[in-house]
Amino acid sequence: MLDGHRGRLFVRPSEELESRYRSLIAEEEALSEVLEHEQDLPSETPDGHVMPLMVNTGLAIDMAVSLKKRISGVGLYRTEVPFMIAERFPGEQEQARLYRDQLETFSPLPVVMRTLDIGGDKDLPYFPIEEANPFLGWRGIRVTLDHPEVLMVQLRAMLRASCGLDNLQVLLPMVTNVDEVDDALKLLDRAIRELGEEGVTAKRPLIGVMLEVPATLYQLDALAERADFFSVGSNDLTQYLLAVDRNNPRVADLYDACHPAVLSAMSRLAEESSRLKKPISVCGELAGDPAGALLLMGMGFDSLSMNAPSLPRVRAAIRRVSFKAAQDLVKETLTLNTPGAVRSHLFSRLSEWQLAHLLPPRD
Repeated sequence: MLDGHRGRLFVRPSEELESRYRSLIAEEEALSEVLEHEQDLPSETPDGHVMPLMVNTGLAIDMAVSLKKRISGVGLYRTEVPFMIAERFPGEQEQARLYRDQLETFSPLPVVMRTLDIGGDKDLPYFPIEEANPFLGWRGIRVTLDHPEVLMVQLRAMLRASCGLDNLQVLLPMVTNVDEVDDALKLLDRAIRELGEEGVTAKRPLIGVMLEVPATLYQLDALAERADFFSVGSNDLTQYLLAVDRNNPRVADLYDACHPAVLSAMSRLAEESSRLKKPISVCGELAGDPAGALLLMGMGFDSLSMNAPSLPRVRAAIRRVSFKAAQDLVKETLTLNTPGAVRSHLFSRLSEWQLAHLLPPRD
């Protein structure tokens, strides 16, 4: 029996434990039915603050398609997923077909396509990467800039797929240095120029930078001169700020997006992006948690992107808590010194608002 909320696997669960989990499943199903009735309603607080919700997608788009009327776009399309199930690097035409499907399906809504993000815990069978510390090594844009031929094919495919739709936005992952953005932009301009010479008129898409390496917190001004928007990868930002490999069971318990340092960094990113007049979103698991979503809204993030199953609970929380209350929640939470204190405070507040049932089950 698998408990996805707590990350636990029970090999031989007792009848009592199995009965308890069957009750939890029944409660979740009942809640899902209740929340379903308001999923076509706006993601708007009682005091009129609109919080755009977007969806993360990978390969299959069937489920996400049904959500088109309920979302503001695709906040993260993981382009590496098709690469991971292929036997070789997909060619330009093959990639263009995949990207066109996504762009057409969600048009005119924006689709943020992250360039190939491999390395770390995402390997390709035909492009092995063996490292002692993969999360601190060769991954994301570091790989694709070392292999510009791979990035060029992908950028050309994206641009070709976007012709006539113009809802493509490109996101650069694992950025550490401003030079990396400059190099990627040169390749993008080259791709646009090459396609033009071939008779394909491609419009330059909006370019975003993923903020997931702590170094980017101190380079926002320079990055803002080059990027059109920011997207915070809260999962990786958390593990890098806390020096925790979330896939290492010995230290996995130290990984906590509610760590005061993480929340302080997130708040600073929202404030700085506002100063720089750059849209900023969050596409990590924190955005898909109702309490986390309320915090992020109160901090001032412009949109939240999450996996489709998280949408109903997050929307329900946003529709029941005023923007002012969310801002107050942020102020209260940022005074706390431990992850445990943060989580207890969030649970207390959501209980006061009669929203505790939206949170994952507690121990």
